[in-house]
Amino acid sequence: MTLPNWITFSRLLGIPFLLYGLYNPTTQAKWICLAIFLVAALTDWLDGYLARKLNQISDLGKFLDPLVDKLLVLAPLMVLIELGKVPAWGVFLILARELAIAGWRVNQTQITGANIWGKLKTVSQIIAIALLIAPLPPDWQVLALIAFWVSVILTLISGGIYLLPTPAPTPASSN
Repeated sequence: MTLPNWITFSRLLGIPFLLYGLYNPTTQAKWICLAIFLVAALTDWLDGYLARKLNQISDLGKFLDPLVDKLLVLAPLMVLIELGKVPAWGVFLILARELAIAGWRVNQTQITGANIWGKLKTVSQIIAIALLIAPLPPDWQVLALIAFWVSVILTLISGGIYLLPTPAPTPASSN
């Protein structure tokens, strides 16, 4: 196990604490949950940076990193459904995209990294979940919901782009 893979795996350890804390309605618990979520989200960047910097990119890391990312996003969203903060059908669209991409990747001989749309999707999801978790005044709830729906739209767009076949290069014309 490489250092980047250990960092990826450590994100899993924060999820139970995050889920437990989300059920506690106190302001302090919400701030703690926000901190746990944001630290876990930042380690997603850190493990990728270290894997490239230390030349420790591995097949395990290519598999584990996106899996842990999905758990980190979907776990709090499931609790937020239960708490009535987001509609289940919006989370279902995110889940459906993630399952479709995961199923598609199973048949691929080479695992590819995220493109710009995948990165935008991830950042938008992190922002939306952070706003939904944070103990913000009621006026900010509309902004949190808008961020959630933007993340749903970017999730669907990035999934469509990922699954669309890339056109074969055409030979240059000899005019």
